[in-house]
Amino acid sequence: MSDAILVVNAGSSSIKFSLFLERDEALDLLLGGQIESLYTAPRFKARDAAGGIVGERQWAAGEALGHDGAVGFLAGFLREQLGDHRLVAVGHRVVHGGLDYAAPVRLNAEIVGRLEKFVPLAPLHQPHNLKPIRLLLANQPQLPQVACFDTAFHRNQPEVAQAFALPPEITERGVRRYGFHGLSYEYIGSVLPQYDPRAAAGRTVVLHLGNGASMAAIRAGKSVASTMGFTAVDGLPMGTRSGNLDPGVVLYLMDELKMDARAIEKLLYQQSGLLGVSGISSDMRTLLGSAEPMAKFAVELFVYRIGRELGSLAAALGGLDAIVFTGGIGEHAAPIRERVCRAAAWLGVELDPAANAAGGPRISAQNSRVPVWVIPTNEELMIARHTRRILNSVP
Repeated sequence: MSDAILVVNAGSSSIKFSLFLERDEALDLLLGGQIESLYTAPRFKARDAAGGIVGERQWAAGEALGHDGAVGFLAGFLREQLGDHRLVAVGHRVVHGGLDYAAPVRLNAEIVGRLEKFVPLAPLHQPHNLKPIRLLLANQPQLPQVACFDTAFHRNQPEVAQAFALPPEITERGVRRYGFHGLSYEYIGSVLPQYDPRAAAGRTVVLHLGNGASMAAIRAGKSVASTMGFTAVDGLPMGTRSGNLDPGVVLYLMDELKMDARAIEKLLYQQSGLLGVSGISSDMRTLLGSAEPMAKFAVELFVYRIGRELGSLAAALGGLDAIVFTGGIGEHAAPIRERVCRAAAWLGVELDPAANAAGGPRISAQNSRVPVWVIPTNEELMIARHTRRILNSVP
């Protein structure tokens, strides 16, 4: 019998989960999966560590589960899968820790109340992250829960890297650059020494490229700067998010197009990015396979913005010792990696096309002044590690 840690990542219409078993010093994945379309036609699928399906179900259209029903269903499913193993804690991905939390924390009702204060800073994520936490506090208060924050990794950036040029009374309300995808960057930092000890001790830019996309400058495992700022809509163009935008554009949308805050929010978060530019899809695989001019332009814009940000982050580091690709696009889209590396030749990057086509892990030529790596991220394992550490630190 082993102790088990459940990792939960709750979104607006889905709950992703992973179950890890503690074995000696290791955390081994037992299974993982998700329930999606919680409020329309829910679908559930779970796979074991080898990829085999261990659970699958689909509900009828209109048979909404909601978060309450999904948590109840998962509880029953996981009890069956655990067998003789014992669930000892649940770790949650929580997008925003605000100024208060620069590290994971064990949850109670008081802390959940504090986290609710950050809903205005992440309105599309934070409320849904907190729903399963509240449900478990109410129904299983004896079960330890730990919040792991996407912002925490960046909280120790230099103050100048976090500041906007705004009056202090606004800055003091929490309006500053936070950065996101911190759990992914933290994981990459933890395994980079296995690939490139020099880079791990030096200056690395990590590209977390997926439906949500960002980049971070990391020196000796610590965040120095990030492309995402006050919200997760900043920085690179993403699947449906606009990325960096002149604030004057928002004023124009309000004054000239008479759009209100909610309409602008929908535009910037759900109707822009690769989908908005191409008019076809938010999926990079679809765009790379399309002959449509606007699909090609969306890809070109994505790569161009990466190149611009790469130069900026290299400047923040004062040089560059390595580049790491991760995330769904970063790990699987060889054409994107190739184009980014070609554009970064001025930084000393020389691509090995065969290694890139094979997926790495090293995709740069041996004589490349700046080595380039492809390293799969594992945010779930990072959350499980933090949860175990917090649990073991309690007397």
